[in-house]
Amino acid sequence: MTALIASIPILLVVVLMIAFNWPAKRALPVGWLVAVVIALAYWRQDFTTTAAWAIDGFLEAIGTLVIIFGAILIMNTLKHSGAVTAIQRVFNGVNPDRRIQVILVGFVFGAFIEGAAGFGTPAALAAPLLISLGFPPLCAAVVALIYNSSPVSYGAVGTPTNTAATVVAQSVTDLGGDAEAYRMALTKYTAIGHATACLLIVFFGVFVMCKMFGKNRSGKEAFAVLPFALFTAITFDVFYLIMAFFFGPEFPSLIGAILTLFVVLFAARKGFLCPKDVWDFEPRQQWDTAWLAKQEVKQDVDNGMSAVLAWIPYVLIALILVGTRLNWFGLKTLLTSDAFKVKISHILGNESINWAWNWGWNPGIFPFILICIVTFFLHRMPMAKVKESFVDTFNQVLGAAIALFFGVSMVYIYRNTGMNAQLTSNSMLYVMAEALAKIFQGAYIVVAPLIGVLGAFMSGSNTVSNTLFSGLQFQTAMLVKMSPVLIVALQNIGGAAGNMICVNNVVAACATTGTMGNEGKIIKTNALPCLIYCIIVVAVLGGMVVAGVDPLGLVAAGG
Repeated sequence: MTALIASIPILLVVVLMIAFNWPAKRALPVGWLVAVVIALAYWRQDFTTTAAWAIDGFLEAIGTLVIIFGAILIMNTLKHSGAVTAIQRVFNGVNPDRRIQVILVGFVFGAFIEGAAGFGTPAALAAPLLISLGFPPLCAAVVALIYNSSPVSYGAVGTPTNTAATVVAQSVTDLGGDAEAYRMALTKYTAIGHATACLLIVFFGVFVMCKMFGKNRSGKEAFAVLPFALFTAITFDVFYLIMAFFFGPEFPSLIGAILTLFVVLFAARKGFLCPKDVWDFEPRQQWDTAWLAKQEVKQDVDNGMSAVLAWIPYVLIALILVGTRLNWFGLKTLLTSDAFKVKISHILGNESINWAWNWGWNPGIFPFILICIVTFFLHRMPMAKVKESFVDTFNQVLGAAIALFFGVSMVYIYRNTGMNAQLTSNSMLYVMAEALAKIFQGAYIVVAPLIGVLGAFMSGSNTVSNTLFSGLQFQTAMLVKMSPVLIVALQNIGGAAGNMICVNNVVAACATTGTMGNEGKIIKTNALPCLIYCIIVVAVLGGMVVAGVDPLGLVAAGG
């Protein structure tokens, strides 16, 4: 009964978002309010403690929101400066085969954009680029969403994975573990699962394109490009895994994709492993009307900017991120010092509730906002375009801000309801985890990624999914004696795969491509690749769980 009551806020959010189609920015505040009432009325936690944890959660969301703001601001800056159009021209004439183009633009370039900005931005950049190359708008939306999976856990310079690690950091240290070691292990095993699924998903996007939008509606026509698809996936995986294993979650998608882009662009130009026959769509006049844009799509600025100038901001971002993370010239030591931190101690007088934000280490500020300022001058942007970049960014971030503020705060309440509570010293999160452990037991490896998918489906974000469910997944893993590194990795991957079908991303993709009204069709189409993706990672990481793999030995530490 206690577990059922504890689950009411989350179940309410799910129902409001799925059954009543409420956006996350409306549903999560309601769920937060119900969680507060349960903490006060049922757990009988004192008001000051509940309020302090709620405030701590609101404050903790600031860092993530700054990353989102900075990442989307750089994207909008490049759109309004004319850089995006210049980048698009790079892909024109590389290879006329649409099967090759969709891999280069939809997967590789989309992965780079995800790594740099995250939060659905591949649909805003990769999909329009495909349309400009001659793809049907609906095809561009479908394929861009399918490909927005493997890179997502490291989107916006690692925000989803860093969020998952932050959410469970206290649980790790309570077991005597090292939070940074956990973050790196989570990065590593998440990458292993994604890299395995990537071997299929690159080809699967081409298969769906040929099956749904080809002249003959035949998936068989995709097999001619299988060697190039595997070459691309393997190249990406090599760079992706190296970055994940040795450098952390900031780099697998961002640096892995840009290195892959250089390799596969060169290979495509030379025709390496490319089919000899050129595959194309039917003439435009023969396309199904459902494939076409129904609304006018705003065109990107085209001022004749050179490709070199257009790429400079991304190159600077990559250099700064690598330089700071590898501590070139002592930059990491400087930026992580107390001089670059904001702290609030003893929130509402509670000595154990404190907040600290290392703003100098936040990639939203350094490098994203910094490089935006540089780009305003580098690209000689008129003040009107600078203003438009900021206005567009504020409008895009507003909904995410409300959702994250209340989502993170609700998680903090869930995690800490046992403090100064009369009902029990176990938190709402723990009693829910205990119930899940009893229900699923050894089958939990199958459930874990599906919870991640659900979180992304209902919130539109792997980051929000991890915010809501990483703590629950960690606690449940400990109770069923499964590695909390591998189970949270399954959560992280499931949240990424859920981006293929999440309502927010699908709506955004349709709006960007002008294909509004096709949302249901896209979700239905992409549900199969999403499910296949989850099956693959369950086979890989779930197999490790069954084999008793326990990175960091946390299960043993928990007794």
